[in-house]
Amino acid sequence: MHINPLDISTPATELNFSGKNVLIVDDYMEMRSILRDMLSSCGAEMKKIHMATNGNEAIAWLKKVPFDIVLCDLILGSGKNGQQVLEEAKYQSLVGPSCLWLMITAEKTMEAVTGTAEYQPDAYLLKPVTEASLRSRLAKIWTKKEAFAEIYKAIKQQDYSKAMYLCDQRLASDKAHAADLLRTKCDLLLVSGEYDRAKQVLEDILAVRDLPWAKAALAKILLKKNDLDAAKHLLEETTEANPAYLEAQDLLAHTLQVMGNLEEAGNVLERTVKLSPNSVTRQKNLGQVAMKLGKLEGAERAFRKSVSLGENSVLRTADAYLGLAKACSANKNAEQALKVLGQLNKNFAADEVRTKALAVEGLIHHQSGNTEKAKQIADELGQSISNDSIHPDSDGALEIARLLLTTGDKEKAIQLLQSEIKNNPESATLLRDVAEIFDQAGMGEEGSRLIETSRQEAMLIMNRGVLLISKGQYEEALSAMRDAYSAMPANIRVLLNLAYVIITYMQKKGPAPELIEEARHSLQAANELSPGEPRFVRLSAVLNELTTLR
Repeated sequence: MHINPLDISTPATELNFSGKNVLIVDDYMEMRSILRDMLSSCGAEMKKIHMATNGNEAIAWLKKVPFDIVLCDLILGSGKNGQQVLEEAKYQSLVGPSCLWLMITAEKTMEAVTGTAEYQPDAYLLKPVTEASLRSRLAKIWTKKEAFAEIYKAIKQQDYSKAMYLCDQRLASDKAHAADLLRTKCDLLLVSGEYDRAKQVLEDILAVRDLPWAKAALAKILLKKNDLDAAKHLLEETTEANPAYLEAQDLLAHTLQVMGNLEEAGNVLERTVKLSPNSVTRQKNLGQVAMKLGKLEGAERAFRKSVSLGENSVLRTADAYLGLAKACSANKNAEQALKVLGQLNKNFAADEVRTKALAVEGLIHHQSGNTEKAKQIADELGQSISNDSIHPDSDGALEIARLLLTTGDKEKAIQLLQSEIKNNPESATLLRDVAEIFDQAGMGEEGSRLIETSRQEAMLIMNRGVLLISKGQYEEALSAMRDAYSAMPANIRVLLNLAYVIITYMQKKGPAPELIEEARHSLQAANELSPGEPRFVRLSAVLNELTTLR
């Protein structure tokens, strides 16, 4: 959730950090001691001030202690830097919005500051640090933390309705924090899936004041509603006026990709990496778009940068290694491509990653002329799929299908691609990727028919149970959704619809342990495939209520 308390005009108040857990992260002992003494003068107790000399120590402390305040240097010597500590703390939910995070740095470059700002520290403090500057900055931020304490508590408990109520309550009297309260309320509405309410609030805000964050939030809603042109227009307007607003730039690039406008998406990503080149995810995204556009040198450069940046980052991804291997192979460097896959297998142990890497290896061998090795790998993967001994993710399934078509196993490839279409019938990006695979195999017209047939079949099956339950046919609805789950076990809407039908069934017939477990399993599977879906949040809350009634 985006909490941005950088713009605080509240006057500094007397600080008293008695009882607060504090973490100081700096690789210089002298600086750690200076900061400790400064915090002690603000009331912090020595026994509650913890110190870390590097990023790994900081993460270890963050896993053990719920910190109220973190002072972290940006440059920490070898290993993780301050940005990577912050991104991991946020990614693993080791700190919440109530934690005050101050980034300390001697770096004044736009690149350094913009990169770290993406992960939303509460503020920066430039060296040399004086007690007066530290006190002033801490006092301003702490004023807001205290004002939002009850709201943050409700957010931590995932009681979003209460958090929104508390926002409205404070809005009636707290003019100093009105902008932050409105922004937090909008974030909560989005998390809760209340898009219509969020849209109305955002439009009311924009009618009074042109705020970039409100435009970006409104664009997210338009994307959810599949109004791509309107989202694109709003984001173009926002980024033109605010080119350093990286979240809006990324959202624009994503929108353009969904629309199939890869050339423009690539241009946006290239502009954005110039502003902030140290994002693992953005460099990987740029590599993927460049690869699809046939810009092989640019793709290899971006993937290589992502791999390098990810070395000490929690955001390190196997897809960057796979992309780099494919780019090297396309650039006629099979030896380097296979070396990259070797590094991938050392760094990632998950079965689905190994399966995907094997498919890419097969394609590399085929591109380099070793068709016998490529066929051997394709046969091995095809047999594993037939035996149901591997369960690749969506990207992995596409890589395997591409290899199977390349080596002549058309039947298995089509089965695999049809399965992916049925699990993702509403994903325009996936459908385009499947069409591209068929085109590359010389099956463009046949592929188009297969895609449309599979998509229509999936849409019919996945909505049947909800339609039946709306007619009061509870048993039939439950049976229909179980059949849909058997046919499309990785379809997010099927998983959520199955949970919805089970919950509605129990609301009518009464809760039962086996049905509660089935609904919970379905919801967990949906959340693993697409974390944070609003329907997951709502259905989980209703299921928890039913559980307490037993």
